[in-house]
Amino acid sequence: MNRFLDELDSNAKAAPKPTLAQRSKAMAREEAWKQAHEESAGTALLDLRPNAAPPDPFSLEMYLDGLVKRLNRSATFVKNDPRNKGVRAAAVEFKLNPDGTMKSFKVVNEGDQAEEIAFVKSVVERSIPFSPFPADINKAARSLTMRICILPPRAGEGGFGFSRTSPGRGC
Repeated sequence: MNRFLDELDSNAKAAPKPTLAQRSKAMAREEAWKQAHEESAGTALLDLRPNAAPPDPFSLEMYLDGLVKRLNRSATFVKNDPRNKGVRAAAVEFKLNPDGTMKSFKVVNEGDQAEEIAFVKSVVERSIPFSPFPADINKAARSLTMRICILPPRAGEGGFGFSRTSPGRGC
């Protein structure tokens, strides 16, 4: 046992320590990953593959922005009655396969937004298939779950559009 521990100790001493630049680069990469994870929390969730490296945060952000843009483009082709707005928040989730097809659609919280939920479901179905996952996301994840919050209009705010929620803001 002592020989084994001595061997580990000598191997640890023999390995060159990372330079300041290498440590700084690793810290910056980890910080970027944490920031991207916090920004996407609540709106998107990856079902990660076991022992897979996490996807590039920039790639994930670009893919999610593309999803939102596609939803907004599709929303212009789906009829929506603006008079049927509720007053309580609601939320739906849809899950995408790596090839961009929809795996599932689920109502998380209906509130009093039944008409808006039907509209959102129509928009999502019209948008399918989304673009396939980029290579790094495909290697890292089996699926992507996207949450859509349906918030009631506030005084002075009008219009419609899908957007990503800001950090710390839930449904």
